Amino acid sequence: MGSISPYEKRKRGRVLKKIDASLNEKLQNVEWGEYRIGDLFEIHSSKKIFHANAIDTIYDEKVEKSHPYVVRKTTDNGIRGYIVENEKYLNEANSITFAQDTFSVYYQKYEYYTGNKVKVLKPKYNNITEKSMIFLSGCIQNYLQNYSWGVGSTVETISEITFTLPTKNNRIDFEFMESFVAELEAQRLAELEAQRLAELEAYLTVTGLKDYKLNNDEIEVLNNIDKIIWKEFKMGDLFERVKTKKLPYKAKELPKEPIDNYTLPLLTSSFMNQGLNYYGPKINATILKNVISIPSNSDVYRSYYQSREFSVLSDAYAIEWKNKEIELSPNGYLFAVSCINKVTDLPIYSYKNKLGGWNVVKNKYIKLPVESNGEIDFNYMENLTQAIKKLVIKDVVKYADKKLETTKELLKYTT
Repeated sequence: MGSISPYEKRKRGRVLKKIDASLNEKLQNVEWGEYRIGDLFEIHSSKKIFHANAIDTIYDEKVEKSHPYVVRKTTDNGIRGYIVENEKYLNEANSITFAQDTFSVYYQKYEYYTGNKVKVLKPKYNNITEKSMIFLSGCIQNYLQNYSWGVGSTVETISEITFTLPTKNNRIDFEFMESFVAELEAQRLAELEAQRLAELEAYLTVTGLKDYKLNNDEIEVLNNIDKIIWKEFKMGDLFERVKTKKLPYKAKELPKEPIDNYTLPLLTSSFMNQGLNYYGPKINATILKNVISIPSNSDVYRSYYQSREFSVLSDAYAIEWKNKEIELSPNGYLFAVSCINKVTDLPIYSYKNKLGGWNVVKNKYIKLPVESNGEIDFNYMENLTQAIKKLVIKDVVKYADKKLETTKELLKYTT
């Protein structure tokens, strides 16, 4: 999507300040008391310590029977990935993990395994809620923020740590903690909604789709769509395959969402999500953009225009416009993709009856619109594609405008 303007960033910053000011005021007006970790929690060692170099870590929490693997990370809730192990070694859900040398404290909603030097804090209070546990973990972490990384701690020293909590009538005010976290979550969700809508608005502006009204050229191509002249062109005369480095990964070993340095989308033969269902490191990868991807070993041989950075993992390849004197626009690529799919994305092709790779596809013929002199009509391709995009996006723009106004009102957005 397009970048957010400085003006939008300032507006969102003011929203966050309003949220923080409102919540900070609540924190300042509450009574606070000092409590000892050992009085509130039982401190346990993990049922079994799993070492990173001795287990297979996966990055997809949807893998059957996999559970979070919590280590001494200071980000991502301490979760390094997910592992499949004997479930009798799982630590209890609704507990807090305490990293003994990074002093990272996180609430763990689900059952989990741990790595070395991670203690488990189990609440002594019965029926303590998720929101109260989140508040408690935040208060402990806030107290520990000045501790030096690597100093280390023991069950005894953790037990003696004291920190402050909201109190009422000399008891922990769980009701306040519950309502505070609920309000925080609601306001953060509203701010996130506003951010996403602002990004959508920026994208629509950058792509020229914010104004979904058709111009004269776009109206004309729609009115004369049955008058266009088509001509066959050999794929290999129009496009060439892009050479890419072979990556040393297997799909099952890779995360399905960006994590750590695994941020580059990788292409396979899948037709889901345009074939980009895994992520890998950018280092040593051939980074592609503004090309067409085609599977070479699949049930479905559907091509896609890839407008963003990616690389090829397996069973697929990328092609780009061959004539360097004539630049093919993104809309031109989109038009060409629909024409390519008329000869590749056919029910006759499957995993058993393969279409083949570029050596086969380059000899296929596709039809493109041409001018009266027989040359490709790039203007027609551009205008028709843009017209279709505007017709499709019209309702989305109307919805976004309405939703954005509602969200601004909710957050008391001021300009």
